[in-house]
Formats: sequence, C-alpha cells, structure tokens
Amino acid sequence: MTTPVSLSAADARRIALRAQGFLGTPDRRGGVRGVLRHLGAVQLDTISVLARSHELIPYSRLGAVGRDAVESAYWTDNHAFEYWSHAACILPIEEWPHFAFRRRARRARGYRWHELADAERSCAAVLDRLRADGPLTSTELGGAKNGGPWWDWSETKIAVEWLLDTGEVVCTRRRSWKRVYDLAERAVPGPLLHDDLDDAECWRRLVAQAGAAMGVATRADLADYHRLKGQQVDAVIADSGLVPVQIDGWAKPAWADPAALAAPPRGRHRTTLLSPFDSLVWDRPRTERVFGFTHRLEAYVPKPQRIHGYFAMPLLSGGNLIGRVDPARDGRTLVARQVSLDGPKAVEPMATALVEAATWVGCTDVRVERVMQDDLRDTLIGALKRSHDLR
Repeated sequence: MTTPVSLSAADARRIALRAQGFLGTPDRRGGVRGVLRHLGAVQLDTISVLARSHELIPYSRLGAVGRDAVESAYWTDNHAFEYWSHAACILPIEEWPHFAFRRRARRARGYRWHELADAERSCAAVLDRLRADGPLTSTELGGAKNGGPWWDWSETKIAVEWLLDTGEVVCTRRRSWKRVYDLAERAVPGPLLHDDLDDAECWRRLVAQAGAAMGVATRADLADYHRLKGQQVDAVIADSGLVPVQIDGWAKPAWADPAALAAPPRGRHRTTLLSPFDSLVWDRPRTERVFGFTHRLEAYVPKPQRIHGYFAMPLLSGGNLIGRVDPARDGRTLVARQVSLDGPKAVEPMATALVEAATWVGCTDVRVERVMQDDLRDTLIGALKRSHDLR
C-alpha cells in the first residue's frame, strides 16, 4: 500500500487557492466559461448588492470582466444549464449526463415540494407549449403563482419545475432573473442528451470534478461540493483518480487531485472581495479548517443578531482571509456599511479591493460608515483615497 503524501496546512491552503483560480496567472483566454468549466458549479442567488453572486465569481478571479460579458458567457449558445448541485447552480453543459442519478431519484419519488392533482395533464400542457412556442418563462407559460406566498405556486409552475427536476425541460438562461425553460431535447447537445450513466458513474465523475476544483479535500468536502451523500463518495472514491494525502492539522483523511500535487503552487495571489456564495468559502467547516476564518452569511439572520452585516464579503489577500465588508450602493457611491479588519496589515488590501469593486460596478466613490476596529478607520479612509487617486 502506497504511503499517502504528507502536506503542511500551508501547502494545502495554497493548493486549494490555485485550484479555485486565486493563485497564479488568471486564465483570461478561457474567460468566464473557463472559470465555470473548472469550478464545475457557480451558485446562483437572488441577493444583489454589488452584483449578483454568479457575476462576482468570475470577477474575483479574472478582474473587471464586463458584466454584460459575464451574462453572455453563461447564457448564450447553450454552453451552460441551471440545475441543483451545491444549490441552484450554473453548470457547464458537459455535466448534464453527470446529474442523471439525481433526475432518476426525483422521478422515482414522484414529486418534490408540491403534488399535482393531474400531473400527466399539467406536464403535457407545458411540453406542448414549449414545443410549439419555443423557450418560455413560467409567466409566459401562464403564470408562476396563485396569488399567495412565494411558495404558493401555480399548477403550471409546479409542472414546469417538475419537468426541470426530472430532465424533460432544461433552463439554459435567465431573463430578468426568471428561468427560461426549453425542451431538453432541443437545448442539450445530442451527444450529451442521455441518462445512461449509472448512479455510481455519475458519483465518480462528480467526486473527481469536485476534487480537481478544490485541489485537496476531505470526504465531507467532496460530498458537499455537489451535495452528494457521504456513502456515495465512499462508493466511488477509490476509482475517482484522487489520491490519499495527510495534511498537518486536519483531523480527517483527505484526498488530492494528482495534477495539484505535480507542481508546487506558485504565482501571484489575488486580492479581492469574495461573494459569500463563492465555492472557495461556501462550506463553512472547510473555510474554518483551511483558512482559520469563520464565515457565515447573515442575510437571513434577524438584523439585531447580525455580527458582520447583511452580505458580508470576505477579503482575500496574500492567500489568506483577512477581513470582510458589508457593502451597499448609494447612487454612484459604494458604501462600506461595516468593515472588519484582521489588524493593520489588512488596511491596504481592503482599500484596494473596495476601489476595484467600486470601479467594476460603475461607482466613482467609496464611503466608509463603520469599522469594527475603530482605531483603523482613519487609516482605511486614507488608504482608500490613495487607491482612488492611483486610478
């Protein structure tokens, strides 16, 4: 039996950063689609502060990619589709076959959240409309709601979401944040439009992809990336191509992508603000283990109980998470409503990141409201002025 490779915690952190696109030269030729293909999943969310999360993901890795260019890269030419991975995610179209196991499981259950009185009739009506009229939103299909709370879906909405879950319908773009549904047979390239991969092969491919996207990972990390079960990871880890490693300070066994071990991670570290839904930090236990940083999205926490703010964005610099900011916009001013800094060394990186983010979203100024380390407030304001003057 081969002795696992031993890695220091710092080695593991650098490998993870490189795998996620934050260490080394950005792949500008691959662009947004290259980022998506490598990450394997970009999480969607309704919250929009600086920008929506799926826009922030390529920005944090590539720099100031035009926002229209980001949307175009995702949603044109059927290069991607939306499905349930880590959450609702944009996925490379090449991954369509890998989620056959999930589509089969949904079909076997017979429903997801809502049940239909006559599912066959309702689904047939949706398919007939899409076949006749082309891609449509749920509103264009007849309306998404019955008039009650957000979960009070119409019969049409229940039917089209069920067809999405089970693979007869696919979402390959959004329009005004509404899913645009199309027939899978029309939107998914023929060579990919099949569900003939057995469950184990689906799991194996997703575990291998997650391992490559993270560089190094525990069993729990691998399961969380595409929301597999631990037993599913166990069933395929030996055949995934990932290799066992020992990491100082990690209590659990880990695996690494062999390509990540082939050459030491070198290059320039990105300094940037991260979406709370970024795959570098979306798993709280992994973020604490890799970076020693406690990250929690507080958007759904009652306001009096928030510590760092509604949409606190971690600051990545020098390969570490060294602060966070809760941003907002007031006209053409980016407002740092609450800033937290890991000491004086975080001041200049925070200023740089704030000015770059402001410029990207079309703001011309940055205003600081509160700094948790009050003795650093004036220093940060001075650094912001210097960073702004250099632009």
